[in-house]
Amino acid sequence: MQAVVLKEQGLSREIEVTVTAKEIDERVNARLLEVVKTIQLPGFRKGKVPMSIAKQKYGRAVMGEVLELAVNETTDKVMKDKGIKPAMQPKIEVKEFDEGKDLKYSIAVEILPEIKVKDFKGLKLTKQVASPDKKAVEESLDRIAAGNTTSEAITEKRASKKDDILLIDFHGRTADDNKEHPGMHAHGHQLKLGSGQFIPGFEEQLIGKKAGEKVEVKVSFPEAYHAAELAGRDAIFDVEIHEIRAEKKGAVDDELAKRLGMKDVDALKKAVEEQLQKDLDGHSRLKLKKDLLDKLDDMHKFDVPPGMLDLEHKTIVRQVEMEQEYSGSKEKLSEADKKELLDIAGRRVRLGLILAEIGNSNKITVNDAELQRAVISEAQRYRGQEKEVFDYYSQNRQALESLRAPIFEDKVVDFILELADITEKKVSVDELTADDEEAAAPKKEAKKSEAKKEGGEKKKAPAKKK
Repeated sequence: MQAVVLKEQGLSREIEVTVTAKEIDERVNARLLEVVKTIQLPGFRKGKVPMSIAKQKYGRAVMGEVLELAVNETTDKVMKDKGIKPAMQPKIEVKEFDEGKDLKYSIAVEILPEIKVKDFKGLKLTKQVASPDKKAVEESLDRIAAGNTTSEAITEKRASKKDDILLIDFHGRTADDNKEHPGMHAHGHQLKLGSGQFIPGFEEQLIGKKAGEKVEVKVSFPEAYHAAELAGRDAIFDVEIHEIRAEKKGAVDDELAKRLGMKDVDALKKAVEEQLQKDLDGHSRLKLKKDLLDKLDDMHKFDVPPGMLDLEHKTIVRQVEMEQEYSGSKEKLSEADKKELLDIAGRRVRLGLILAEIGNSNKITVNDAELQRAVISEAQRYRGQEKEVFDYYSQNRQALESLRAPIFEDKVVDFILELADITEKKVSVDELTADDEEAAAPKKEAKKSEAKKEGGEKKKAPAKKK
């Protein structure tokens, strides 16, 4: 094998590799010897097929296998011999090959830059800290109470109206065939009138009715309804109203605390205060991390591999576009916007390389237990779909590795912070949480939007609005 460097420009390298015909032939013969031991042809015992016949019958298939293996092995050897650390997967292009002739191919590769990490021991950083005030705790408690309303039966004899909660039984059937479908009935269901929980027209027909009444509700399922067998069809629901209830505003008291699994209201207040403090501590870390990353970025200036920069830039642009789509914005990114995002991409790649160098040189790793905890945490975000999440990561190594990177980064950041000179600065909650979206990155960097939201409690399928 011979390897000649054709181009050496910046972080780009192009190398031409020649594997002689003799080497290829030796590899083919060695592979055929292995094949011969396992094949059996008419007229020959297993393992006794002559090489000439084996080569004639299996030579072409073996050649393809040998060439692929030869390219992979010689490429790895060239990288090792020349001390090349690829930034990304090398691009291989076969230039010349024919049976009985040399194999000639080129390797186009971008190398990782040589990074000389500056001394970060004793790095001076400022950590902003804040504590939740009484008003914040009270507001949080009020929000919890508002989200945990109860209901009570009305005592007056009156007809139902919007915002009432009806305790009902319902049995439904499709109008054209009088057939009941799965999920078209329920007993003891609580329906808030005007909530839009059921398909259009259902709730409106229950307004002005009294407890004890039986109502025939006629509706049409939307054309785009999630259950294909019901989409666009007329239906009839026999509804019996057992009780009319009024929503009762939640109060911050022992009863609310007990419904939430707490001993009393004092325990609830303490839990809320602790959660608020935990959230503020998270903001504090984000700002401290930004302070650290800013200083590391200022301390290190080097070119980044163009391929890595281009890939990161495309990722950021797509993140911003997805965020805009998710928010309903029709505004498109201009070329000037995309150019500005290129600076962010360069910072991300540069900081990633710096942190990787610090982590690797200090033997920082992510163990299997930490990776497993990350998978569990990810699964907890999708209630009711935990098994699917576990299966996805167990069957997708690349996805699993994507969880490793943020864990590794946090461990490296923690390592540096342990050696830094950190001064705490007491600030207000508003000051700490200001510009929160930009706390861990430069200005205008986009956040990833969640592709899925946590699943809630399931409703009665056919009758609910979709």
